[in-house]
Amino acid sequence: MRNKKTANMVTFAMLLAIEVVLAFTPLGFLRIGFLSITMLHIPVIICAMYLGPKYGAAMGFVMGFCSFYNATFQPSPTSFCFTPFYSIAGISGNFYSLLIAFIPRIALGYFSGLVYQKLKGKKLAPALSGITGALVNTVGVLGGIWIFFKEPYEQVLGEAIITLFMTTIWINSIAEIIVAIIAATTLHQAIKHQHK
Repeated sequence: MRNKKTANMVTFAMLLAIEVVLAFTPLGFLRIGFLSITMLHIPVIICAMYLGPKYGAAMGFVMGFCSFYNATFQPSPTSFCFTPFYSIAGISGNFYSLLIAFIPRIALGYFSGLVYQKLKGKKLAPALSGITGALVNTVGVLGGIWIFFKEPYEQVLGEAIITLFMTTIWINSIAEIIVAIIAATTLHQAIKHQHK
């Protein structure tokens, strides 16, 4: 039992290191033409599949913290959506910024792990776990921005939020779901072998 716990902690630490490297280097983003596909959800989904929903939620918290940190110290025009410590043109982040930064990422880890756990042994388990994680993150973040920052977001970018969501952001989201499916399915055999 202790050996399994130690192995889980070592695996978690390794995935945490990968998450941090991805978050703070260009490796975290796959750039294809005008697309910028984040890879940050991949270690969270793998952690959730390999170690379960609770570890997945903890790794999701790490992803959320990295998002919050980057939004605070390396801000972009819309960073107010992810940190209360950034403002632009009189628009500031607030408590809801923290909800957007953390809650969807924690939920991504928890629910992708839960789906994998419930469907374990089925062929589609890894793909559905990847889809779940990517969708929970996308819907949570975009939904949070829509609910809490719709008008400021439009004001900063000078365009209707629905137009932005339906073009680049949604195209990116579909690409991120595909990446999640490929990564989750590819690593499924290693996970299966470890749990035997």
